[in-house]
Amino acid sequence: MTRVAAVDLGTNSTRLLVADVSGDDLEEIVRHLAITRLGEGVDRRRRLLPVPIARVRNCLADYRRELENLRAERTLAIATSAVRDAENGEAFLGEIEWSYGFTTRLLTGAEEAAMMVRGVAAGRPALEDVLVVDIGGGSTELVHAVDGAVASSTSLDVGCVRITERFLGSDPPTRPELAAARAYVRSLLPDLEVRAAIGVAGTVTTLATLDLGDSEYDPARTHGHRISSESVAAQLDRLARMTVEERTGVPGIEPGRAPVIVAGVVVLREILTAYGLAEIEVSERDILHGAAFAAAELPEAEEGPAPPGAYTCCWER
Repeated sequence: MTRVAAVDLGTNSTRLLVADVSGDDLEEIVRHLAITRLGEGVDRRRRLLPVPIARVRNCLADYRRELENLRAERTLAIATSAVRDAENGEAFLGEIEWSYGFTTRLLTGAEEAAMMVRGVAAGRPALEDVLVVDIGGGSTELVHAVDGAVASSTSLDVGCVRITERFLGSDPPTRPELAAARAYVRSLLPDLEVRAAIGVAGTVTTLATLDLGDSEYDPARTHGHRISSESVAAQLDRLARMTVEERTGVPGIEPGRAPVIVAGVVVLREILTAYGLAEIEVSERDILHGAAFAAAELPEAEEGPAPPGAYTCCWER
């Protein structure tokens, strides 16, 4: 049994999982999420900006204290869409590795898909002809799993932050803006034939909370919940009529997610429609759990010099 920590440096949120891992078994000790919007402005400027970086660093300082108190032996921090797209992404990871002592890994699309399926599949029968949907802040991952392995994967630049910044400029969004966003998502979806779908990450878990009628997010209740396509459409219609301030006051929606939740639901609705799926199952196990398995496989950490580019990622040219 190895106690590890996994950190997900996402476009919209920064997450922490501390878990005990033994082979293919994983027991959660603690899990946290903070809305940090690391990808804010990346779609337009192709750089991670100083203020979002500062938000992430403040969050990581808290996470570092907690994982040390819990005696995690190894920590793996993974980065995906926003960091991949940013010119200073690798320098940012070098700074994180040097400052906090985390091992960092910038995942390719294929690596992201494999790590996500590993996390989703933990503790359940092998995924058979299932589409795993991960709607992130900067991108959406579509992974077709057959016999428990990745048969195909597609990474689309249609995350909830990116779609909000590109298309949904009004508050609330206008019908033409929503129509343009839907058409753009639809134009990028690959041809697939799948039997069922499993959804992970904040858009889907927030929708599950709303569908259950809960006032607060409860992973024990959302895990395994099935959201019908009719419910997704109804929630989209309801939320798109609200301003950001009004959505912030809706029980079950985390305030930091209110500005981007409509775009996330747009993406989900188009996916369900395109593939003729009547529902989507919610999984609380995702890429973060896959990262925990990967953390358990890391070698012992060694002290070394600062990575190239450390402390240089935030400066404007």
